[in-house]
Amino acid sequence: MGQNIVLKAADGHELDAYRADPAGAPLGGVVVVQEIFGVNSHIRSVCDRTAELGYLAIAPALFDRVEKNFESGYSPEEIEHARGFIPKIAPEDALADVSAAVEAARVAGPVAVMGFCLGGSVAFLSATRLDGLAAAIGYYGGWIVRHTDEVPKCPTQLHFGSEDTGIPLSDVDKIRAARPDCDIHVYPGAQHGFHCDERASFHQQAAMAAWARTNVWLDRHLARKS
Repeated sequence: MGQNIVLKAADGHELDAYRADPAGAPLGGVVVVQEIFGVNSHIRSVCDRTAELGYLAIAPALFDRVEKNFESGYSPEEIEHARGFIPKIAPEDALADVSAAVEAARVAGPVAVMGFCLGGSVAFLSATRLDGLAAAIGYYGGWIVRHTDEVPKCPTQLHFGSEDTGIPLSDVDKIRAARPDCDIHVYPGAQHGFHCDERASFHQQAAMAAWARTNVWLDRHLARKS
């Protein structure tokens, strides 16, 4: 369903991206922001599923600034290696690359940013720092708690697992208290990465519930505006 494309950020950096188009006229655009594992098979699958909902989906390769064509699986060794990219990616650069994807997605109409793990945090920062977004959705973004003083400029939905050892419920409580303007959901029994069906932490019930809410959020803020 998808294809590889090249984007150019405002600072001139060229990066790869995966693009999936819906079968018919798009209802809007969705920028899908990767985990620390690159634009791998899971992120491409999310793009394909988003296209099946009727949206143009684009996933920018944020790690192209460090290493081209990086993608990873989920073995302990791969996870440890992928974590090494985190300090090498400045939030400003990630937002510049997301902005390039947002501009490319505007051909489809209103645009949302949706991210997972690292991408969940970037999706929240996109909501607070980028102009012109119709909506944002963040799954288990660990940095969000550090930025609760920032106010989203668009409707923002956040998803967390109750058993996420990297994002304790105390952090979620801080986010909920500071950002009552966000639509926040916690899934009992779900760990970090619960949406990814390629990970040991996959939680089918939580993933289905979160995806259903994601679909409604996109429909509410994108499809009905197109």
